Amino acid sequence: MKPFIDNKAYRLFLMLGGFFIANAVTAEFIGVKIFSLERTLGFQPFHLKILGNADLSFNMSSGVLLWPFVFVMTDIINEYFGRKGVKFLSYLAAALIAYAFIMIYITTKTTPADFWPTSHIHTDWPMDKQDLIKSKVSDYSYAFNLVFGQGLWIIIGSLVAFLIGQIVDVAVFHKIKNITGEDKFIYRSAGSSIVSQFIDSFVVLIIAFYIGSNWKLSTVLAIGVVNYTYKLAMVFIMIPVLAFVHRLIDKYLGHDLAKQLKDEARQS
Repeated sequence: MKPFIDNKAYRLFLMLGGFFIANAVTAEFIGVKIFSLERTLGFQPFHLKILGNADLSFNMSSGVLLWPFVFVMTDIINEYFGRKGVKFLSYLAAALIAYAFIMIYITTKTTPADFWPTSHIHTDWPMDKQDLIKSKVSDYSYAFNLVFGQGLWIIIGSLVAFLIGQIVDVAVFHKIKNITGEDKFIYRSAGSSIVSQFIDSFVVLIIAFYIGSNWKLSTVLAIGVVNYTYKLAMVFIMIPVLAFVHRLIDKYLGHDLAKQLKDEARQS
């Protein structure tokens, strides 16, 4: 029997799983920053009116920068390792995200060393530079707690939306695969992402802000429409990446092993 690391299928699962989990965990933590898509791309924000809510624009959690890669990995893993592979990695990622949030919470409750809250301000700097830094962040410890101390409902909403989105993605992917057969990988990948991203976009907002913060339902749904519009665009933008990765993996595995894994994935 080949050692674990010398087995191409095991190596592939390890690489895909590692990238999948790294993106999922990172997306949760960078998601605290809200960025303007329009200004980032160099033009003025849109002023959309949706469901009676005016002046909406593409102000989104930074986590959306990574989630498209998570769903690309979901479909690739689904193609070669089936439902069991995706569910195993999804549950593992959710558990690791929850663990990371718990450790961050514990960290925010520790007492900082006396020097640390102002350790980012160096006394050998010119006074104008010191004053500028102080005006931005005067207390490093407070800033740390503010950035990483996300609300409980946001964490719950994000985890629930992630798991539901993954389960739906898997189900739709195989439903389309049963119709199209082995060909048309791009169709089943795009179709499953379109459905799962729709659910993910609204579940997280409903739990975090409608249930958790008593926002108006119309406001939550309007923001969901904006977020889903972005994610829908990303599904189509990522199609060439998905096709390239699929071809690259087929080449890496070789025709026979690739076919074997796909057949086993379908049967599972």
